[in-house]
Amino acid sequence: MPDALKLYKAKRNFDITSEPAEGGVASTDALTFVIQKHWATRLHYDFRLELDGTMKSWAVPKGPSYDTHDKRMAVHVEDHPISYSDFEGTIPPKQYGAGKVIIWDKGTWEPIGDPHEGYRKGNLKFEIHGHKMHGRWVLVRMKGRGDDRQEPWLLIKENDEYARPAEEFSVVDEMPDSVKELPMPKRARGKVAALKAEAQSEAQSEEVRKPARKSAAKSATKAVSKTAASKAAAKPAAKTSRARKASVPGLPEGVKKAALPEKFTPELATLVDAPPPDPENWVFEVKFDGYRMLTRVENGQVRLITRNDNDWTDKLQPLQKELERIGLPDGWYDGEIVVHDENGKPNFGLLQLAFDGVRTADIVYFLFDAPYCNGYDLRDVPLVERRAALEQVLKEAKSDKVRFSAEFGTNPDELVLAACKIGLEGVIGKRRDSRYVERRSPEWIKLKCGLRQEFVIGGFTDPKGSRKGVGSLLLGTYDREGVLRYAGNVGSGFNHASLMDISERLEALRTDESPFPPRAVPGRQHHWVKPVLVAEVSFSEWTNTGSVRHPVFQGLRKDKPAKGITREEPRHIEDIDALKPHSAPTDEPVSPPPPGLHRKLPETLRVTNPDRVVDPSTGITKLDVIRYYALVGELMMEHLKRRPLTLVRAPSGIGAELVFQKHADVKKLPGVKQMDPALDPDNPPMLEIAGVEGILSVAQWNAIELHTQNAVAKSYETPDRIVFDLDPGEGVEWHQMQEAAQIMHAFLDELGLPAFLKTSGGKGLHVVVPIKPEYGWDTVKAFSQAIVRHLAATLPDRFAFKSGAKNRVGKIFIDYLRNGRGATTVSAWSARARPGMGISVPLEWDELMKLKSSTQWTVTNVHTRLDRGNDPWTGYAKAAKAVTKAMKILGFDE
Repeated sequence: MPDALKLYKAKRNFDITSEPAEGGVASTDALTFVIQKHWATRLHYDFRLELDGTMKSWAVPKGPSYDTHDKRMAVHVEDHPISYSDFEGTIPPKQYGAGKVIIWDKGTWEPIGDPHEGYRKGNLKFEIHGHKMHGRWVLVRMKGRGDDRQEPWLLIKENDEYARPAEEFSVVDEMPDSVKELPMPKRARGKVAALKAEAQSEAQSEEVRKPARKSAAKSATKAVSKTAASKAAAKPAAKTSRARKASVPGLPEGVKKAALPEKFTPELATLVDAPPPDPENWVFEVKFDGYRMLTRVENGQVRLITRNDNDWTDKLQPLQKELERIGLPDGWYDGEIVVHDENGKPNFGLLQLAFDGVRTADIVYFLFDAPYCNGYDLRDVPLVERRAALEQVLKEAKSDKVRFSAEFGTNPDELVLAACKIGLEGVIGKRRDSRYVERRSPEWIKLKCGLRQEFVIGGFTDPKGSRKGVGSLLLGTYDREGVLRYAGNVGSGFNHASLMDISERLEALRTDESPFPPRAVPGRQHHWVKPVLVAEVSFSEWTNTGSVRHPVFQGLRKDKPAKGITREEPRHIEDIDALKPHSAPTDEPVSPPPPGLHRKLPETLRVTNPDRVVDPSTGITKLDVIRYYALVGELMMEHLKRRPLTLVRAPSGIGAELVFQKHADVKKLPGVKQMDPALDPDNPPMLEIAGVEGILSVAQWNAIELHTQNAVAKSYETPDRIVFDLDPGEGVEWHQMQEAAQIMHAFLDELGLPAFLKTSGGKGLHVVVPIKPEYGWDTVKAFSQAIVRHLAATLPDRFAFKSGAKNRVGKIFIDYLRNGRGATTVSAWSARARPGMGISVPLEWDELMKLKSSTQWTVTNVHTRLDRGNDPWTGYAKAAKAVTKAMKILGFDE
């Protein structure tokens, strides 16, 4: 329609802008819509509805609102071609509408009544089906204006099941990102039809190896499809939640086709001190008294893997054969193995006897999750749908030895009481809508009947009287610094057989050196052993001195390494509740997706100027920054704790003057404290973040970056890490940075030094070396300088030793200056005060070559990395090495 696009074309120079001049095909079955988020002179949302071969368009400054009381201004602008619906990019400077454009939402719309009549009269009602926009809306033209091409209209949400109060939900705040890569949303009736076709296709293409396997595989497809069908037909729930992206049309949201990974890490539950306040949103199961066990099935081959990635297939051959017999579909299955006593109750001692003898046939395997099943990755599928699929598969399997872990009930207070009365260990709770994450999660909780946990055995005492074997076991747990702390002793719970068995094991581990700190264990007549055995012990309480009271030995654990045993501290359920996503995921389409996921902010935190734009290039606001730090706060504390802090504040945004802050009055900064003035007597006291509240306090104070020094307060004069900042000079490409980091890693390995990697969030990479705190600042800095000098001398075409810009054109400067007294490095998970607001993220070394840039993760897309969290740096606290040997290898003379 040339006349309809005349004004559109007149405003644009298509030799300069990448916007389409015309084109696009009108839909034959449904009218389309698009909403484009547009950072022009001011941020606004371009709302476009397909009608009569063009996109009727309105500019909505504040974007849509689900609150029926909000009447959002919508300025009527020129028609756009249908092809514009696919446009995402940047309109060049000095062109009409110059600025960044993303596709914020897309989908289809249905007019309510005659759309031509409604458009002409200025009362256009419609129902919309997008990723973010749902339900009934109306565009109403205001009267009294003369310019019909800039008519003021209002965009208003109609009162329906999707309506939400503005103070409860803001769709533009909580769903900020592009949907360009997502498929077009389908109506529910379309989903059911597509689902049936998908299920039939899966059933027809399934290879038939043997009858049991065929039956189970069909069940998997049917079960996944069944949950999708019921969800598509169901009405939206009253509560909203974060949305998930379905990548397989017709199947549950979150499911996607995926190859079966070789390795898998189970989700772990968090110990809490009370049931959750919203039990209706949780699934409760029995806490089994057994061993956590993962099963990997591929092409009929079954492997049984412990939670710490130990292959126990050979130890569990009867179970392996049973799993092969029932023919589970290819996948990863999560559960617990137990042995029941004569009363049908799981008994940990009998489970141990099953391993020690020949009674592994008595083992029963309770499955409670299926993160991968039948060619699909189900980790992003809500828990209840994963469990429904698993339950259907196991119904077809018909096995007494492999069972489904059913729901235990709905009232957690009564459940815990009942579990304790019948002698169970406790109850596990899981959020109904939670996705599966490969780490410890607050969305899985454990409620124990009594105190019970694992301890490392560090020694033993002699038996007294007629007792044989050992008198008691000396127990310990590792602290955050990797020191084995004495936790008391246990002498009850043994029988003759267990005493003889453990005595024999301990004799083989005897040593003259105590694994505990000096004088930690009272008394003198002790025998020390290498700290490799793990005992499970129940007890009544912890004493003030950190020992267990009334301990009872339950058995040895063979599925957990001693180095990973720490004191279990129950979390307050209120804290766990605060860690849940701002809106829990449900089946309702209107919900914040992963990009808008954030932690609930403390009610005591007053955010001033929340809408002030911090980064004009992205539109990120001060509130966005605070929400980001609420999201990563707990991850970040592992890198901030006990270290002197420096802040980079941006009171006027990152394009204006920045303020570097090392000292401050902390009275108005909850969670921030001043360090001992004696650490740096010539200056005001240094700052320290004491908890997540402190991170939020400084973010409210306009801090963007949080930097730390290379020493902790208790040993400030002896650094405990070395940092190498790989900083690219002009002309250096990213692949050169990757190669440089690999070279750095290899050289440090030659020196016998551990190395951990993270992005800088800017242009470079950080290599962090944990060391024993034994040398002073000057020595450590000089040693780091010697390493850089050696690399620069060995590979002068790659590395520059001098820092000036002219000295490193085409080269990489490895900045060793960050290792001096008072020098700082940006903390892991800190945002950067630069356009785009990249963040510093811990990495595995084998991820390096897949990395696209140091700004791969930003404040707006951090949700794509949260599942990994700090896992890439697992073992950092215990990896520190003395550097004396490395100094000698390098020929460094201190």
